[in-house]
Amino acid sequence: MEQLRYPIGRYLFEGMNNAQRDKWIAEVEALPGQLRAALDGLDDGQLDTPYRTGGWTVRQVTHHLADAGMNCFTRFKLALTENNPTIKPFEEAPWSQLPDVLKAPPEVSLTIIDGLYARWSLLLRSMDREHFEKEFYHPERGMQMKLSYFLGFVAWHGRHHLAHITNLRERLEW
Repeated sequence: MEQLRYPIGRYLFEGMNNAQRDKWIAEVEALPGQLRAALDGLDDGQLDTPYRTGGWTVRQVTHHLADAGMNCFTRFKLALTENNPTIKPFEEAPWSQLPDVLKAPPEVSLTIIDGLYARWSLLLRSMDREHFEKEFYHPERGMQMKLSYFLGFVAWHGRHHLAHITNLRERLEW
């Protein structure tokens, strides 16, 4: 079950150097195209298949990536423009049950992701080392988060959910 839930393993931050930063930014930039490729040719039945028992459907994962992306991009901007802001967590599980997540075609969120990640990539490429030291407070986790840590998490999060979709496709031979 752990392998299905965390197909690339759990997030582990081991620091950020310039090469790691550039790798993570490239992963953020690549996600929209990789997600489109992973969804290519899937019908509604396949989109409404959970990636594991008790897990979200492919459709829910896709819309979650848009929802999480909007929240995470905002966290970056808050940390860059305010002194140690406290962010507002969002309840992922209830969001995943809203009608737009359960019924909307993936293209709706893919359009959001395309534009959002293009903007985000521009922002990330404009940031220097000092910017990545800025922090926000995550009240749900009870911890300060540096943008260096959070960039790594964002890159991992995209790969994590992409693997949910691609591994399901491989297992079911779609």
